[in-house]
Amino acid sequence: MKRRSALALTAGFLAAPNVAAAQTLTPLNVAGVPEESITPALWAAQTGMFRRAGLDVTVQSQSSGSAIAAGVAGGTYGIGKSSLVSLINAKSRGLPFVFVVGGGLYDAKNPNTAVVVRNDSPIKTAAGLNGKTLGVSALNGIYTLSTRSWMDAHGGDSTTLKELEFPTAVIGDALLAGRIDAGCLADPELQDALESGKFRVVTHNYDAIAPLFMYAGWFCTTDFLAKQRPVVDAFARAMREAAIYVNAHPTEAVPVLAKFAGYDPARIARMHHSTYATSLDPKLIQPVIDICARYKTIPATFDARTMIAPGMG
Repeated sequence: MKRRSALALTAGFLAAPNVAAAQTLTPLNVAGVPEESITPALWAAQTGMFRRAGLDVTVQSQSSGSAIAAGVAGGTYGIGKSSLVSLINAKSRGLPFVFVVGGGLYDAKNPNTAVVVRNDSPIKTAAGLNGKTLGVSALNGIYTLSTRSWMDAHGGDSTTLKELEFPTAVIGDALLAGRIDAGCLADPELQDALESGKFRVVTHNYDAIAPLFMYAGWFCTTDFLAKQRPVVDAFARAMREAAIYVNAHPTEAVPVLAKFAGYDPARIARMHHSTYATSLDPKLIQPVIDICARYKTIPATFDARTMIAPGMG
């Protein structure tokens, strides 16, 4: 089967230039933070899936969801990838963003995110985090919200939890230096920390949101959708094709993500791999909206269907 899929993919590569030559490609700039949920876009760009859909897609790296949102709002990018929390907060402020393609999925059966502490830390329970400082990559983001939810569900008091913002890559160092008591990490940094033997997992905090949910997605403005609907539809089709393929062949995409993110391919190969949404299911979005409302990052919960572009199921 592996040989057959490889031969089919090779045939697709060879066919792509002929398809491209027969049509004029529409340019499209998209952007995302260089973490695992961007993989289907990289795969679609490298393998010619976008070109066969009539698109000349440039995938650009950005440092944060806020920078991507600003770029999409200002027209630098037609479509961007963001965490759900950032887009949920944007919608609550009235910004005209809608999801057009699903992104990374968190699956409790294959956890790739955790709250970690030093091996010598006394913290072992939710109550052990009371009054402690948590290191996170973004204040009041999904790491903090999920950790608060876990604390409150397991005998802790999340109102006492403090947070400090650090780049993910230095959270381990901050733990070892005693600047924070616990830290939230995702693979590959989580895998690195555990392999070092210096840290242990307190909880897989995302489990407190739902056993399965979407943590990132691709979005555009309602104006871009109205004016460029064929482009958005073509992008969505190619992305779904790429997500289906990468879900079935995760190791084949390792070099693509490693090059884009500047990681050692061996490091990427060792980590737990996300799966990718092949549809926009509101049931996979609603738990994140609800936890944002519960911890008051938005005024009230709302129906996840209002975040999905019409016709993008």
